[in-house]
Parts: sequence; structure tokens; C-alpha cells
Amino acid sequence: MRLYALVAAGGFRRHATYRVATVAGVFTNTVFGFIVAYTYIALWDQKPHLGGYDQAQALTYVWLGQGMMATVAMLGGGFEDELIERVRSGDIATDLYRPADLQLWWLAGDLGRAAFHFLVRGTMPMMLGALVFDLALPDNPFVWIAFVFSVVLGVVVSFAVRYLVALSSFWLLDGAGVAQIIGLVSLFFSGMLLPLNVFPGVLGELAKVLPWSSLLQIPADVLLGKHTGWGLVGAYAFQLGWAAVLLTVGRLLQSAATRKVVVQGG
Repeated sequence: MRLYALVAAGGFRRHATYRVATVAGVFTNTVFGFIVAYTYIALWDQKPHLGGYDQAQALTYVWLGQGMMATVAMLGGGFEDELIERVRSGDIATDLYRPADLQLWWLAGDLGRAAFHFLVRGTMPMMLGALVFDLALPDNPFVWIAFVFSVVLGVVVSFAVRYLVALSSFWLLDGAGVAQIIGLVSLFFSGMLLPLNVFPGVLGELAKVLPWSSLLQIPADVLLGKHTGWGLVGAYAFQLGWAAVLLTVGRLLQSAATRKVVVQGG
């Protein structure tokens, strides 16, 4: 476990070195936050309590989404790009010789990356949004603790999905196309565009049971007090269930991939 803790710390330090990219990301998230916030204001003026949220809660959801986007790597751009390239180049053969589990190695690094983005790109847009808009932020510290735990589970689910995408490159030799498709699916079904509670009929019910709801919708509802008591336990169980299923599938796919490795250029 000490090895993976060091890998996670290395992932945190690695992303902390990209200061210009971090500033640019905060700026971009803030600009989009203002655009989406004013769109939500117009929408909620016409339909108050849409999706079960009042306007302050809806605006909180907007800024939370902008802060969470990089944390859960909603559009990708995390470890999976590097892993896909290592498979394509043949460097993955070196990784398989390491005295470490491949899946846990990349998970540890991704948790370190997520921790950095949560503390920097997650908090800055939210703080800037709170200066301009009336947000429904909880006063109870236990709600914040529950929210952070839900975010961690969301990161694990996100990793598990992206790990499957990266493993597809063992057969496709280039998983960039799959990564782009999954990024768009993640953007839609996580609730980034609109809360899943707003989705109509069967589409809304389907969106809520897919793993991508763990990335934003569930953590946001935890922060907004929509999940309490046994409801909170159920939300955690949903995230843990998807994490366990996807990590297990990733483990099985990894075993199949490493039995049939095609090394390109090495």
C-alpha cells in the first residue's frame, strides 16, 4: 500500500506542476459557469423548482459541475491517454514487468490527480460563483464530509470507465475514438448539461441508473441535502456497486489483454 500511496502523491505533484494549464482551466470553468448560470436563471424563472431544485440550488449545481468537471475527468484527458499511448508504442510491456498491479497503479495515480483538481480547480470556480450568486451551500460540516466521500466514489467510478476505454486499445491499437465517444456520453449522462432530475420519462429513469450519474448528479444531491439517512446509504451503495462491477470487468479485461499483447514498435 505504501507503493500506491507514493504513486498517488506523485500524481498530485505531477499535475501541480502544470500551473499555466491549471489557471487556464479555472478561467475556462469560471467563464462557462457564468454562461450556464445565467441560462439556468432564465430557465428557473420560467419553471421554478424544476427538477425539485429552487433557483439557489440550481445555481449551486452549476458551479459544482464546473468544479467537478476536471476532478472526475468528465471529458477524459486523464491517465487513459497515456495508457493508450503506451499500448500503441509497446511500452506497456515494461509496465507488465513491474512488481505492481497495473490497475491499482493507474488508480492510485488518478486519485492523486483528482485530489489536486478537487482542491484547486474544484474550489476556485465555486468560490468565484459564490461571490456573485446566492448559492445553497450547507452549514453542516457533516454534509461536506458526506459530499467529499461521494466525490471519491465518483472518481473511482470514472476511473473504472476510463480504464475500460484504455484497455480497448489492446485490440483497437488506438482508443482515441472510443475515448471521445465515452467523453460525450459522460458529459450528457452525468448531468453536466442539465440535472438528470430534469430529464423526461424513460430517459430520466435510464440516466439515473447508469454509472455516469455517480460522477456529478449523486455528489451534487448529497451536497444539496437530497440524500440523507438511509437515502445517503443508498446513494453510496449505488456508487460502490458500479465501482465494484466496473473494476471487476476491468480486471477480467486486463487479464484477457495481457494474455494477448501485441507490441508495436518494441
